[in-house]
This record gives sequence, C-alpha cells and structure tokens, in this order.
Amino acid sequence: MHDDQAAIRRILTELGDTWAVVGLSSNRQRAAYGVAEVLRRFGKRIVPVHPKAESVHGEVGYPSLAAIPFPVDVVDVFVRSDLAGAVADEAVAIGAEAVWFQLGVTDDAACRRTRAAGLTMVMDRCPAIEIPRLGPAR
Repeated sequence: MHDDQAAIRRILTELGDTWAVVGLSSNRQRAAYGVAEVLRRFGKRIVPVHPKAESVHGEVGYPSLAAIPFPVDVVDVFVRSDLAGAVADEAVAIGAEAVWFQLGVTDDAACRRTRAAGLTMVMDRCPAIEIPRLGPAR
C-alpha cells in the first residue's frame, strides 16, 4: 500500500498542478519549505496551509483546506501521522483529486477511506524525491 508507483506517476504527471501543502510555513528549516520549492520548480502551484496562514514562496497562505477559495488538485500532508487522517478527510470534503502523505506519515485507515472516496493516495513518500525520477521539468 505504501509503494504505489502508478499512483505516484498519476499524481505527478496526470492530475492538475495546484498543490495544497498542509504544514507549510515560512520556516526555511522545515522539510515542507524545501519540498514546496522543488514542486514549484517542476511547475506546481503551491498553496500554503498552516494555522498561521503565512505567505510562502509568494503564495497566499490559508489556515485550513476549507478556507482555500479555489479548487485544489493534490493535498500534500506534512503533519504527524496521528493528525494526517483528519487532513485526508478534509481533502475528500473539498473535492481534491489526490492526497500525498510525506515520508514518515502513515495512516492505513485514512488511506483506505481516501481511496474508497475515489482519490488517488500515496503514503510515506516524498514528491521532491519522486518527481525528478520522472524526467525533466515540464
């Protein structure tokens, strides 16, 4: 369930390019900051989602997924595993096409719920590691 190359390829190459990054703040020391930077380099629009609602990489931040006033294609989750299931449920509620749990973030029940709702789901992987493997930036 954790290593689904077809899901990784689908999320990175076939779905839309608007990524809500839950847990992204302006703290450059956090992994989310660097991953968001890589995603931007590969043509993704980054939407920071953090309780502080800070702007990051020139994009306006929002305090929650529900507060984002436009469609989101992928929800990239940088929160602890015990909080990630609720974020996945929010992703379903806002109509996202996919959920990506970062390295170290796992919740098998949330993965089953998310996939049952029709979303593509990846767990315990990093898009900044996976996307360069797919070839040059678009």
